[in-house]
Amino acid sequence: MNVLIIEDTQDIAASIYDYLENMGYTIDAASDGVTGLHLAVTKEYDIVILDLNLPGIDGVDLCRRIRRDAQKVVPVLMLTSRDSLDNKLEGFHSGADDYMTKPFCLKELAARVKVLSERGKRLPDSQLMVGDLVLDTHTHKVSRAGRQINLNPKLFRIILYFMQNPHRVIEREELEYAVWRDNPPDSDSLRTHLCHLRQVIDKPFDQPLLHTVRGFGYKLTDEYAEND
Repeated sequence: MNVLIIEDTQDIAASIYDYLENMGYTIDAASDGVTGLHLAVTKEYDIVILDLNLPGIDGVDLCRRIRRDAQKVVPVLMLTSRDSLDNKLEGFHSGADDYMTKPFCLKELAARVKVLSERGKRLPDSQLMVGDLVLDTHTHKVSRAGRQINLNPKLFRIILYFMQNPHRVIEREELEYAVWRDNPPDSDSLRTHLCHLRQVIDKPFDQPLLHTVRGFGYKLTDEYAEND
C-alpha cells in the first residue's frame, strides 16, 4: 500500500511513518501544503493522511484542490486538533472520507487507513459504486443495473456527493453547501431535487438506495434503512 502523510508536526509525522512502515506500507511524507499537493496529484496513492494546520496551503483547501482541480478520488483521512462539528463538516465538504482528532491512537489510525484504502481499490479511480449504482467521474455517466441514467448538472452534483460519502447520514445543510456552496436554495427546492433524483435512481428498481433518516438527513446506501 502506498501512503502519503501530509503533516507539519515532525514527531506526529514520524510516529505515523514508523508505525505504517512497520506494517509493510510504502510511505511518502510532506511537511507543507504545497509539497503535499504536488505529491498527491503527480503520484498514485492508496490513501492520503492529511493535517489541516499546514504551512503554504491549509488542509481544507488542499483536499478541495485534490478533488476538484486534480479530479483525484484517492481516500483522504483528515487528522487534526480541530474537533468542532463545524470543523468536521468543513472537512467533509472539502472532500475528506474520514476525520480523526488529535490526540489519536496509532492502532485505530492504521485500522481506518486499511478500511479506506480497501474501499478505494474496489473500482477504477474514475468509478464510484453504491450497490448496483455506478458513477464515472471522468465521463459523468451514471448507470444502475447496467441501465444508463440521464441527469441534469444539479442532480449529478447531488448524486456525486452522496456517492463520495456512501452509507453516511448527510445533513441538509451539508448537502446544500456541497452542491450550491454559499448560495443555498430554500428547503423546498432541495426536496424537489431529491424527489426527482429518487424518480430516476430508485423508482424503476426493486430496492431504494436514497433514504431519508428522519430528524437527521439523508443517506445513500444499499443497506436497509428502517427510518425511511
